[in-house]
Amino acid sequence: MSLSASGPTAPPTISTDFQKHVHSISKQSFVYLLGTLFTVAAAYPFKIYLARVLGAEGLGIYTLGMTAGGLASIVGAVGVPGIASRFVAIYAGSGQTGKLGRFLWMGTLCLLASNLVVGIGMIAARGWIANRLYHTPVLARYMHLFAAITVIGALTTFFGQALGGYKDVARRTVITSFIGTPSTMLLSIVLLSLGFGLGGYLAAQVVAATVVLVLLLISVRKLTPAPARWPFGEHSEGRGRWIESEVLSFAGIAVAMQALEFTSGQTDRVVLGIYLTARDVGVYSAAASFVAFVGMFLQAINQIFAPTIAELFSRGEHDLLLRLYQILTKWALGLTLPLALTIMIFARPLMGIFGRDFERAWPVLVIATVGQLVSCGVGSVGLLLFMSNQQNRMMRAQAITVFLTLGLNLALIPHWGLAGAAIAAAATNACLNLLWLRDVRRKLSMFPSRKGYVSLLLPAVATTLALLFVGKFLPANVGNIPRALLGLTAGYGVFLVSALLFSLGPEDRMLAAGAYARLRGRFAG
Repeated sequence: MSLSASGPTAPPTISTDFQKHVHSISKQSFVYLLGTLFTVAAAYPFKIYLARVLGAEGLGIYTLGMTAGGLASIVGAVGVPGIASRFVAIYAGSGQTGKLGRFLWMGTLCLLASNLVVGIGMIAARGWIANRLYHTPVLARYMHLFAAITVIGALTTFFGQALGGYKDVARRTVITSFIGTPSTMLLSIVLLSLGFGLGGYLAAQVVAATVVLVLLLISVRKLTPAPARWPFGEHSEGRGRWIESEVLSFAGIAVAMQALEFTSGQTDRVVLGIYLTARDVGVYSAAASFVAFVGMFLQAINQIFAPTIAELFSRGEHDLLLRLYQILTKWALGLTLPLALTIMIFARPLMGIFGRDFERAWPVLVIATVGQLVSCGVGSVGLLLFMSNQQNRMMRAQAITVFLTLGLNLALIPHWGLAGAAIAAAATNACLNLLWLRDVRRKLSMFPSRKGYVSLLLPAVATTLALLFVGKFLPANVGNIPRALLGLTAGYGVFLVSALLFSLGPEDRMLAAGAYARLRGRFAG
């Protein structure tokens, strides 16, 4: 079924299927968003505390260790966590319990074995990683803890994605955000207060991650149909096969994609670690942690939209998928705009929250946020390709941007330092998402609604003016945190009022009404 790329082709009426999927996506995304907001509200004061206790150098050592673990995890993951959401959704939705059971069991066993090998390799190579690669000898002292985080993290990601395949993002959010985050924070504060330093923080992460892993495993088991809890049970179809050929094929592609994604996403930190100091890496990582939250609305949507794409595509319901993609893209961008504009306009006071050593990284916030806005503006293009059997094109775009990010980082960081790394990251992110958008348009005949973009112009302009007004007329003695919070409040207030007055169509009003009902229900309860 072909779809026009020039605009929505669906009729103006709101179908029952559309309402059902929007309700499901908004409900699960709402819980995920609450978890993200909780993480921001609770963890950001902790990040500030951590930056002040460990300092820029300690934070930089942590970033370098996690980068080493991230590279090792690509090998250890063998592509399994990245495909869990897809295959759990397909097998569970079609009642293929035998395939579901084998996928869960073999995925777990493969991850456990491969990551143990990788973890041992990290410990054995700790001297080379710390001394030769990053020129930071103290890093070797903590490599066993980074290895443990890598092993546990692979299994946690796998079971978390499996819950996403079951479309139970809410349960996963409760475990990871409302249990895992506070556990990590409390344990860290205790150990840091006792003088254990970076080692105490890493140990706290290991303990909290283990708790999260156990809870995710229990949740996946509860949601898995009884016949699928054993891979070769009495009612298991296709007995005798350890794993499906389609899983092996996708896993191989996922490994390549993860390697390309790591190269594109982590090259800036690796090159910074080679050319500059651990202190510079720590300052950059603090700015990057702020920017990571710019895309939280799109991330919230993606958590449940991913299995929905796989389900609708397999059933051939392309018109419904197009309408969902367009409305969700519009509001992923719309709800991101006030946050992104606040970060760019109040970049200096936001970085000043971490301390004077970090304030110099304010241009990183501005530059990297622009790249995130491009990502939010095109919506879930990567997921659309991956969940609709266009993963080869997704990987081709990633391969193209790998050369871009390597070239830009090597050319810019030696001369421009942190700003050069930010320019490279933003350019890579924007280029990758635009390439994905081109392929989504060509192969799936899908494109974000131009009318949706235009409808956001007036709220965006009003929000910008409101933020500039707040920034200019606030007294100079107002602290960094109140200044940023006042700007964010004013930005969202003006944006929402403008959007309600000028930007809502029938589908938007249905989505807004559902969100308001959930908010009222949460606070009334």
